[in-house]
Amino acid sequence: MPELPEVEIIRRSLVDKLEGRRIHGVEILLPRLIKWPSAYEFQALVTGKTIQKLERKGKYLILQLDDSMMLVIHLRMTGRLYFVDNEEKTDRFTHIIFDLGEGCKLLYADTRTLGTLYAMPASELWRIAGLAGMGPEPLTAEFSLAYFRGLVHARKGRIKALLLNQKLIGGLGNIYVDEAMAIARIDPDRLACSLNDQEAGRLYEAINQVIEDGINHGGTTFRDYRDGTGKSGSHQNYLAVYGRKGQPCKRCGTPIERKEVAGRGTHYCPNCQR
Repeated sequence: MPELPEVEIIRRSLVDKLEGRRIHGVEILLPRLIKWPSAYEFQALVTGKTIQKLERKGKYLILQLDDSMMLVIHLRMTGRLYFVDNEEKTDRFTHIIFDLGEGCKLLYADTRTLGTLYAMPASELWRIAGLAGMGPEPLTAEFSLAYFRGLVHARKGRIKALLLNQKLIGGLGNIYVDEAMAIARIDPDRLACSLNDQEAGRLYEAINQVIEDGINHGGTTFRDYRDGTGKSGSHQNYLAVYGRKGQPCKRCGTPIERKEVAGRGTHYCPNCQR
């Protein structure tokens, strides 16, 4: 699933290709991906509009169009958004085609068809609950050490569940949460309120580190993720625990294990994260 680093890399790879381009038309092959308004109204709202700016908030891509209209995309598990400038054929997973003129297209493809698209004025973004209620992101001033310690000390649930809660911290997902806890040597089953100030500080630094590293490495590609030009990321080559069940811990050599925590498959080192 694309997380903050992957969505940010997609944004960066598409900025120069999309900003300033006009949407000449939209072909919607799978209408149920349009969550607001209807597919017909969606086409009417975005057709003829120019893409003024491409932004990101958490795992959402936000295309600012003319007249304060917003086109919002959440890729979910397997969504892909990419730009083509030739007669490249689409595959059976391509569900929405934005015609940008001069043979250029922005394609939305999705193997599991779980992604969501919205079109609405900026004043109505409150309709997207996950976007409107999102907590501060790592690597921002709002995501301060004081804020994070306050979260940790006030909650009795498991620390992994806290880190995955988008209302508390925006953009984190399973991969980068597992990695941050491994770097900070925190057991994902621990109650958040059991962490002392030193441990919370260590985890805070690890969260920022894994997000920054993920961006610097172009994101993590296991199967579906590609940037907006079709390029894979390389961060999978640097992971400490995620996807490494049975392989030796890079710190102590103990085999990495996998268990269910907060309803998610969780990779960890049973020695370093006791």
